[in-house]
Amino acid sequence: MSTTEPPSKKIEDAPLGKISQNPEQYSPHLLFPIARSTNRALLPYGQTMPFMGVDIWNAYELSWLGKRGKPEVAIAQFEIPCDSPNLIESKSLKLYLNSLNHAVFDNIESVQQTITQDLSLVAGRPVRVQLFFPSDWSKLSFEQMPGLSLDRLDIDINPDGQPNPELLSAAFSLAPIEQTLYSHLLRSNCPVTAQPDWASIYIHYVGSPVNEEGLLKYLIAFRNHQEFHEHCVEKIFCDIKMRCKPAKLSVYARYTRRGGLDINPFRTDSNPHPPKNIRLARQ
Repeated sequence: MSTTEPPSKKIEDAPLGKISQNPEQYSPHLLFPIARSTNRALLPYGQTMPFMGVDIWNAYELSWLGKRGKPEVAIAQFEIPCDSPNLIESKSLKLYLNSLNHAVFDNIESVQQTITQDLSLVAGRPVRVQLFFPSDWSKLSFEQMPGLSLDRLDIDINPDGQPNPELLSAAFSLAPIEQTLYSHLLRSNCPVTAQPDWASIYIHYVGSPVNEEGLLKYLIAFRNHQEFHEHCVEKIFCDIKMRCKPAKLSVYARYTRRGGLDINPFRTDSNPHPPKNIRLARQ
């Protein structure tokens, strides 16, 4: 599928944080693109990003009408490549999905094709869409984060701290290791509404042993930081890469849902395959 890159829009014009009418007809124009380049220009790597990856969205409030008018429901998974010029503002996606409630489709394949086309156009790259009927839901079981928990550490925290990269360090004199660390204590804040966004995060790396206490302090400090989910994960990736210099690095955050949607960014410099769409207890 080829797409034409759409123009991004100003965040202050997004529906997020504003009173919105529930759409009464199919409305793909509700989807609101936000340029990734604006925030990426603030990262230490500039516009040349040291990662690849994907944003995995799960939509739990998807419904449309069958050809005889009977409502159908499904859970949707969207994979938006991180090299797309735009991310999609979450409230606009919710409104768009709500607009499908009144649309009539002959079959689920038509629904999937329509959503794929609409999201790909706005993102500026092909978006992968999967739909799961109720008969599939028993397969969507809860799982656990892999690796060693950083939350086991008993440390003092500055509640007013910021995610300072200088908190990150590694023991460069020691032999390289392969390790996966995770935490359930990631919280960031919406840059528009300032409402908290909660997440679990894992970090897999190959390289000099990372200072776990400094890493946990750094992650917890995001509780005072305002950025979209995708930008937070990219900042975490870049800061670890710059300060700890791992040979390989992957960062995967699983955010709790809001408005029937959860967003789960994955960034890596070594794993070209999307991670498993694990579902945690808080999701």
